Amino acid sequence: MQYWGIAVLCLAAGLTAAGLLYLDRNGFSGRAISAEPDLTGLERQLEARGLALGAPVFLRLFKSESKLELWLRKGRRYIRFASYRICRWSGELGPKLREGDGQSPEGFYTVALRQLNPNSRWRRSFNLDFPNPLDRARGRTGSFLAIRGGCGSRGSYAMSDRSMEEIWHVAAAALANGQPRFHVHIFPFRMTERNLRRYPRRWRKFWSSLKPGYDLFERTQVPPTVSVCRRSYVLQPGAEGDAPIRVRCPRGVPTS
Repeated sequence: MQYWGIAVLCLAAGLTAAGLLYLDRNGFSGRAISAEPDLTGLERQLEARGLALGAPVFLRLFKSESKLELWLRKGRRYIRFASYRICRWSGELGPKLREGDGQSPEGFYTVALRQLNPNSRWRRSFNLDFPNPLDRARGRTGSFLAIRGGCGSRGSYAMSDRSMEEIWHVAAAALANGQPRFHVHIFPFRMTERNLRRYPRRWRKFWSSLKPGYDLFERTQVPPTVSVCRRSYVLQPGAEGDAPIRVRCPRGVPTS
C-alpha cells in the first residue's frame, strides 16, 4: 500500500493548499479527501496485469453498450484494465446540444485534478469539462456534466458506487503521480463502418468526425492528440495521451 499512500498524500496536499476547499469553473466543490476504502484487492488485480496505481489512465465510454473502459499505460501503450457497466445515461444517441436537453455528451474530453470531487453527493465524481473547445465553437451549452456514482443520471454518466470508487481512485492516483490530465472519449457505439451505416443518419457527419480518434487508438493503443479547427476535430497520433484539447489548425488554415 506504500505507493498508493504516497499518491493519496500528494492529492490531499493539493487540495489542502487550496484551503481544504476547491471549486472548479463548473461549480463542483468539496472538502479534502475522506477516509479511503481498503484497496488491497484492487492493487492485487493491477499487479496481476503488470500495472500499478499511479500509472497514466484513459477512459472510453460507449453509449449503445452502456460500457465504460478503464485503460492504464504500460510501457508506451495503454492496456485495458477493466470494463464497467454504466448504470444510466440520459437522452438518446447523439451529442449534447444545449442546457436542459437531457442529453449525455459525446466527443473528446479531458479531466484534470481540479475536476475531481472526492466528496460528491453521489460519493465520487469528476467533471467532464463540457463544453469542450468544439462544443463552444458550435454553440453547445451545458454544465455539471460528469462521470459519477449513484446510478442515476441527469445528463451525466452514472456508475454504481462500487465501480465509481475503483475508477475514481485509479484516476486520482494517476493525477497525483504527475499525469496532467487524462482523456475521456465518449462514443455512441464502436466506430466501425458497419455501425455508422446501421444507426440513424441525423448524426452521421458528427459521428464520422469521431471515428479517426477511435481508429487511431485502436491502431496505436495511445490516446490521440485532439485539436479543433473550423468547428471540427483534428486527430493526430498521441505520444503521452495527456495533452489538452486545443484550438489549432494546420498551417495556412484559419481557426474559427
